[in-house]
Amino acid sequence: MEVTVFTVRLARQDDAPKLPAIERSAAQVFRRIPALAFLAEDEPSLSEADHRACIEQELCWVAVDSADTPCGFLSAELNGRDLHIVEVSVEARAQGAGLGRALLREACDYARTHGMARVTLTTFRSVPWNAPFYERLGFREVLPEHESHLAGKVRQEEASGLPPGSRCAMVMVL
Repeated sequence: MEVTVFTVRLARQDDAPKLPAIERSAAQVFRRIPALAFLAEDEPSLSEADHRACIEQELCWVAVDSADTPCGFLSAELNGRDLHIVEVSVEARAQGAGLGRALLREACDYARTHGMARVTLTTFRSVPWNAPFYERLGFREVLPEHESHLAGKVRQEEASGLPPGSRCAMVMVL
């Protein structure tokens, strides 16, 4: 059995067209959860243009295979002294290989190196590969009403059709 080796690097502009397809592939795992199965058919949360903007700011990392083909990404944005993770996706064929952890490690290293106070994100509270995964990496759930930026994100996500109460805000203090 051939072992695929993955590495993480900053995304380049020529990676941007490939990233929405990675998010679509990653979303197929939601078919396992009837209440969220619709996400497998939804449009990606980030467009190619959104990815290009993150790439331009050097806030997008990709996990690539030995042929330098992206199979996972993390896109982020700055919010004051926080790095906010907008989306982490790993395509179905590469899930379970540690790429999500590697991408998060890279983003957290970036935040530390640039003197940021925290890394923030919003995610599904009870999906095993969401909030519980982030908790194992050191993120803690916060009440969004104490974090106006995160409260706005959660409200926006619920307004876009995600089940009310299903999302939470999480923070890792650096």
